[in-house]
Amino acid sequence: MKKIGRYSISDLSFERILLALRVRIAELPHTFSWKYSRFAEENKNQIREYKDLHKGQRCFILANGPSLANTNLDLLKDEYSFGLNRIYLNFTNSDFRPTYYLAVNELILEQFSRDIAALSMPKFLNWNRRAFYDSSRDDITYIKSKMVINDSFETDLTKPLVVGGTVTFVALQLAFYMGFKQVILIGLDHKYVEKGIPSATETRTDKVDQSHFHPNYFPKGTKWQLPDLMRSEIDFSLAKFQYENAGREILDATPGGACPVFRRMEYTRLFANTRLPQEVVDAGENSGQ
Repeated sequence: MKKIGRYSISDLSFERILLALRVRIAELPHTFSWKYSRFAEENKNQIREYKDLHKGQRCFILANGPSLANTNLDLLKDEYSFGLNRIYLNFTNSDFRPTYYLAVNELILEQFSRDIAALSMPKFLNWNRRAFYDSSRDDITYIKSKMVINDSFETDLTKPLVVGGTVTFVALQLAFYMGFKQVILIGLDHKYVEKGIPSATETRTDKVDQSHFHPNYFPKGTKWQLPDLMRSEIDFSLAKFQYENAGREILDATPGGACPVFRRMEYTRLFANTRLPQEVVDAGENSGQ
């Protein structure tokens, strides 16, 4: 079957092509301002402050699958971590707070801007939704998304990067830029109750969200985008290659997770002591890390 980039020819309907053109046209002013505005230059300097800030350390990335509700996040109190999208809905159930917060999906940044702005930790948000936030705040750093046919892994976050099929892919790029040697994923269930056209925007009709850790994650009446699991797997493979090529590692400690890309690890075994579990150390040595 013939393809254009990651797409099969049969997938490229007129409606999908038209939507892609509209999205790219809407992005042009943001691309121009990212290149030439004073605010963008100041923001890029802020990004540079994070370069290799955590070199050689480990961190946890918290995806928002249902398994997260049954994961003991209090174990992360002394760990570096990235909370994604609506992770703050868990704050009433736990004292855990992530080190960093990240959201790039436009619908989330628009619909839940008040919730996100109220968070106290450093935040990384999509440049194209900066109008929804106070530009004078120094706890917000913006990253610029870009539209492509073939996805890629960006190592310099002062440049536009591919968001891909999931915010988790952006978090992996951010963690790499910060210098983390080992990244552990949790809440990456990689399976959804809802079915439909990948990346299509829909209005929620169900009262209970069964695909995320909180039943009110995407409430009835809000807009969300259906997952693109195939693209996510392509993106994760790109991240895995980049990490391993640099002598680093990504582990998946999601209980019952369905992602086939990363090596699995039992979550609770990661906290036996402050050192890496022996099987992880052995694996790193055997792979030349």
